[in-house]
Order: sequence, then C-alpha cells, then structure tokens
Amino acid sequence: MKRVRKAVIPAAGFGTRFLPATKAQPKEMLPIVDKPVIQYIVEEAVASGIEQIVIITGQSKRSIEDHFDYPFELAHRLRSQRKEEELREVERISELANFVYVRQQQPLGNGHAVLVAKDVIGDEPFAVLWGDDLVDAEVPCLRQFIRVYERYGASVMGVMKVPMESISKYGVIAAKPVGERAHEVLDLVEKPSQESAPSDLAAVHGFVLTPQIFDAIKLLMASQKVYALEFEGKRYDAGNKLEFLQATVDFALKRPDLADDFRSYLKGLEL
Repeated sequence: MKRVRKAVIPAAGFGTRFLPATKAQPKEMLPIVDKPVIQYIVEEAVASGIEQIVIITGQSKRSIEDHFDYPFELAHRLRSQRKEEELREVERISELANFVYVRQQQPLGNGHAVLVAKDVIGDEPFAVLWGDDLVDAEVPCLRQFIRVYERYGASVMGVMKVPMESISKYGVIAAKPVGERAHEVLDLVEKPSQESAPSDLAAVHGFVLTPQIFDAIKLLMASQKVYALEFEGKRYDAGNKLEFLQATVDFALKRPDLADDFRSYLKGLEL
C-alpha cells in the first residue's frame, strides 16, 4: 500500500459570499486571528504526514503563492530589525511542504479542480482538503482519514452528522457501519430533501482518494469500496460568515497571548 504523501487543495473559487472583502483577495487568505484560512488547512495536512501540497488556483489567487513563498525582502528587513520571532515564523511557513500550483482556467467546480491535478498526483493515493473548511481536533482530521485508508486500503471521505433541517445543503451518504465511527459507503446523494435523505451523515472537509478516482465518487464505488469516517473535532465552514466569526472567537481563545484579555472583553459585552 502506497503512503499518502500528497494533498490537493482546490482554491480557485471567487468567494462571492464574502464580497466585498474578496473582490481583490482570495477568500482562502482571509485571516482567522492572524493566520490565513488556507494556512490552517496546509498545517493540518503537514501534521498528517503530507509532503507535497498541490493548490489549484485561478484568477486573482497570486497572493496564495506569495504567502507560501520565501519572502526575501521581508526576511531581510526582519533580520536587520532583530525581529527573530517574526523571522522564524515567516521562514517556517515557506518550509512547511513542497508546494505545487496548478491553474484551473475555468471555474468548473471542485470535481474539475481535482481533475486538473491528475498529472501531478500520478498513480499515488492523495488527500483532498477544501480551502475554506477547518476542523479543530486533537488528532489532525486528515490523519484520522489516513488511518482508515491504511486499515481498509480504500478511499475515505469525511462525514459528520447534521440537523435534518440543513440536510439539503450537503452530499449525504447511505452507509453500513464497519467500526468505531467508520462506515462503508453504499450511496451518495447530492443535496437531498429531508424526506429522501438516506441518513444524517453529510460529506464535509475532504477525502483520501486512490488514484483511480479522477471521476465522480459514485463511479469509483462501482469498482471498489469507499469508506466514511465520522471524524473527531469541531468543524467550521470558513466560507460561511457566521462560522468564520465563530472560528475567529474560538481560535483567539486558544491563544495564550490573547485568551485572557479577549475573554475579559467578551464577558464585559452587554449582550
């Protein structure tokens, strides 16, 4: 069984839900506290053992490449000003992984975005993580997926239980339990009504995929098994304004340099 070394992050969308903030910058570069959303995703991948990050970009996405590049001028300025902590951080970002950028010339959706990475992926299993989907977990969420892949030798998707009144927003699986929080996927229904939904398990956050999948997930299920994992951790759709704000508050409260003062501020609000 080949090890999962590569991750694809589709980041070519327009981010219209965050206009006007995303008129001139990618939604993936919006900060949660002081770190762009996409950096959280990349750090999850690296903490899960990923060595190469393939970012699918599009129009007006150059700042993503710049963020993970080595900043010669900034590094020189920080070094001359003896700002050693800041210097170490910007250098660390550029050394997180081997970054590859593939341009999606037309906004044809996430499935097509994964397809354009085919030549970079080759015949290896790989991960797919969405550029605006965060999970705060003790064990990195992707690491949880990879463990299931290593157990069953098949593709894995992340799922979580969602309220039935929200079920029509998601792809929903029909599944057979096979272990603790793990399921064999029997079917995938896109945005079903409450009446037609096969379960309350919605596909979110990402996948680990075998290289046979450069097609729809349902076609893959015709030739091999697909598994799903109810991952442990708190998930935020950072492309949703409310959840973006919730993530900002929660991540700020986890920061030793901010938590006490920020918590005092929140307690003093007249709500």
